[in-house]
Amino acid sequence: MTEPARETPRKIPFWQSGWFNTLGRFLALVVIFAFFALLVEDGKFYSLRNLENILRQSAVYATAALGMTLVIIAAGIDLSVGAIIALTGVMVAWALNLSGLPAGESGEPVLWFEQWPVALSIVAVAAGMAMAMLAGVVNGAAVVGLRLVPFIVTLGTMGVFRGLAKGVAGEKDIYPPDSWINTIMEPTLSNPGARSWMLLPPGVWIMLVSAVAAALLLRYTRFGRHVFAIGSNEQTARLCGVPVGRTKILVYTLAGFFAGLAGLMQFSYIDGIGVPTTAIGYELFVIAAVVIGGGSLMGGEGSILGSVIGALIITILYMGGQQIGWPKWVQEIVIGAIIIGAVSLDQLRRRRME
Repeated sequence: MTEPARETPRKIPFWQSGWFNTLGRFLALVVIFAFFALLVEDGKFYSLRNLENILRQSAVYATAALGMTLVIIAAGIDLSVGAIIALTGVMVAWALNLSGLPAGESGEPVLWFEQWPVALSIVAVAAGMAMAMLAGVVNGAAVVGLRLVPFIVTLGTMGVFRGLAKGVAGEKDIYPPDSWINTIMEPTLSNPGARSWMLLPPGVWIMLVSAVAAALLLRYTRFGRHVFAIGSNEQTARLCGVPVGRTKILVYTLAGFFAGLAGLMQFSYIDGIGVPTTAIGYELFVIAAVVIGGGSLMGGEGSILGSVIGALIITILYMGGQQIGWPKWVQEIVIGAIIIGAVSLDQLRRRRME
C-alpha cells in the first residue's frame, strides 16, 4: 500500500516576506527623512540637536507602541494608551509631592522628598507603573469578562483614566520637586558634559532594551506563539488549548506596562510636571506607528522592529511638518492619509497571498 503524497509547503516569495516588508518601511523612513532634510532651511533638520529631539520624542511613541503591537497582533486595540501615559505622569508627580505632619514653628507640612529624595523617587516610579499596569489589567479583564469588543472597552476606559488623572491632579498641573526621574529624557549628545558618555538619553536606551525584550518575548516564548495564534484565529486557538482569556489579560497588562514606561519618559520630556491633559491624541500616533510598521488591524501580524520604524516615521512627519511650517491640520491630514495607505497596502498584500 503506497503512502499518500505529502504536500510540499508553499514557499513564500521574498517580496512577501517579513524582512522585505521591514526593509521597505526602512526605505520609506529614509525617503521621508531626506524629504524634510532638503526642505528645512540651513540643514537644521539634520543638526545634532534636532536628531536627538527626534529620538527623544519617538522613544515615547515607540515604547507605547511595543505594548500596542502585542494588542494588535492579538486582534485587539487600545484607545486608552494616551490616558494611561498621562495618568502615570500624574501619579509620579503626586507621589513626589507627598508631605508629612506639620513640623517646626511654622506648622507647615514637610515634603517627604526633602528627607528621602532617592527613596521617594523610587516609590513615585513604582506608583506610576503600578497604576499603568492596573489600567492594563482593567482593560484586559473588561474585554474578556464582559465579552465586549476592545474598541468599545478602551474607548470607555480612555475617558475613565483621563478623568482619574484629572481627579488626582485636582484638574490642574502638579509641580513636584526635581528628581532623577526628570533626567530620563535629558539630552546627552547636544548637551556636552551631561552624560555624554551614554551617547543617547537614558530614555532612548530604555526603549531599545524594552524593544529587544518584547521581540524576544514574541519570537521565542510560548506566550508569543499564543498571541499570534489568537490574532490569527481565536476559535482555532481555543480548540488547540490556548488559554485565550488569560493571554488577552496578560497582553493588555503588558500594554499598560509599556504605556507606563512611556509615561515616565513623557513626564521627563515635559520637564517633570504632572499634566493630566498631556498625551491627548497619542493613541492615534501609537496605533499609526504599529500599522505603518506592518501590524494588521485584523490581527495575527506585526513586528517590534516595524513598530519602532513606524514611530520614527510618525515623529519625523510631525516634527518635520512643524519646522517647514505646515499647519497642524495639514499634519493630521498627512498622518491620516498614511494610515489609510498602510492599511490598504496590507489588505492588497493579504489578497495576493491567498
